[in-house]
Amino acid sequence: MKPLHTIGAVVGTTALSVFTAAQAWAATAAPAAEVVEEAVTAVAEGPIKAPTAEQMAGMVDKGDTTWMLVSAVLVLMMSIPGLALFYGGLVRTKNMLSVLMQVLTIVSVAALVWVSWGYSLAFTSGSPYIGGLSKAFLAGVDGTTFAATFSNNVYIPELAFVVFQMTFACITPALIVGAFAERVKFTPLIIFTVLWLTLAYFPIAHMVWYWAGPDFLPDAPTDTGLLWGMGALDFAGGTVVHINAGIAGLVGCLVIGKRLGYKTEAMPPHSLVMTMIGASLLWVGWFGFNAGSNLEANGVTAVAFINTFVATAAATVAWAVIEQIVHKKPSLLGAATGAVAGLVAITPASGLAAPMTSILLGFAASIVCFFFVTTVKNKLGYDDSLDVFGVHCVGGIIGAIGTGIVAAPSLGGQGVFNYTVFPAAFDPDSYDIGAQVLIQLKAVGITIIWSGLVSAVLFYALKFTIGLRPSEEVEQAGLDISEHGERAYNY
Repeated sequence: MKPLHTIGAVVGTTALSVFTAAQAWAATAAPAAEVVEEAVTAVAEGPIKAPTAEQMAGMVDKGDTTWMLVSAVLVLMMSIPGLALFYGGLVRTKNMLSVLMQVLTIVSVAALVWVSWGYSLAFTSGSPYIGGLSKAFLAGVDGTTFAATFSNNVYIPELAFVVFQMTFACITPALIVGAFAERVKFTPLIIFTVLWLTLAYFPIAHMVWYWAGPDFLPDAPTDTGLLWGMGALDFAGGTVVHINAGIAGLVGCLVIGKRLGYKTEAMPPHSLVMTMIGASLLWVGWFGFNAGSNLEANGVTAVAFINTFVATAAATVAWAVIEQIVHKKPSLLGAATGAVAGLVAITPASGLAAPMTSILLGFAASIVCFFFVTTVKNKLGYDDSLDVFGVHCVGGIIGAIGTGIVAAPSLGGQGVFNYTVFPAAFDPDSYDIGAQVLIQLKAVGITIIWSGLVSAVLFYALKFTIGLRPSEEVEQAGLDISEHGERAYNY
């Protein structure tokens, strides 16, 4: 045992060292602390116009950041496993593995394209139609840069925004494959994905979602995408994701042609259990898709969350009721399809509508999509294998146009903010339903025309060069063995 005076000396020396280290740390931390304190004080006094990066650092909330990262995970779950299982269950056994591989690979390729040039083209200043390459390969984007939200002086880490938007870029081209499932070659599909993202998805995303942010737009009122500048409302991707992918799917199924045996032999889903699992994962993940699109964790996030829930429930019930009336038996396939139709329709309106009007929107979408999936497709004779056009494009159109109605404050909607003034101002009396619906129609038309033309050019170019469709023998045997050398099931 050491003498007490020795212990005292050790304690004294240790205390002196700790005190000295604390002084050194305080001196180092003081500038950063002062910056944060200044930002907090300034926010308390009033919002800061065009804040610096240092000031933005004090405007980041851990709750917002956490919610955005969780939302990104939820949206990824929509693609893999959600969409993969939903589509996989709907095809025949011999093509199950090919669909899983297509979705998995498209998600992976799209993620790499996004960080290489997609994010820069979609979310940097350039023209009203497309951004620039200033952030290609994420140049200048790191843990110290920030992205704006929809509130003055509220920011999230830019990388959180990058990864959240990346999941949207991943799922959108994956949706397309359902329109011509069971009859497309793997390599041309992946080439199409890269080109379509670059020429269709990134421009539409820029036109609809790019803007300078609430703290900078007043000084740069024209620094927006074309459709944002027009005042088009798309909270979470009705035009950017669903109409965009849906019209591309329709063009693809027309260019590639019908499946062998279409209308002459039975082609039932091989596993509605898989489809139900996939639909359930889609519904759960869609809360990240819609509520995450608010970019913050606040009251509007809750609005988007509940609207997503009740609109989907309404569409599910509506489809089952319609089938009960028309076919005398409500089917699981119909209910799952109705759920997806409701999710699609509420997407552009999720953070703008009220719960009761969201229910009406879900009912309307289910009725119209049912008509297209059962009647219009049969009348026109196109082979949209998994009803990508009938559910995503048609449901997206219903949702996009309906957004102009349900967003009205007079109907309990959130209305719109005027971001050209600082701080952003809300004037519920200025909302004009007729004028907004007209803007929504223009946005729908531009999306359909642009994506349709780009898709047609790409599909025809691939068809007449390397070819899109496998031989009749390969298609008859199934794509699993011929394209990937594997089977989904080995009994």
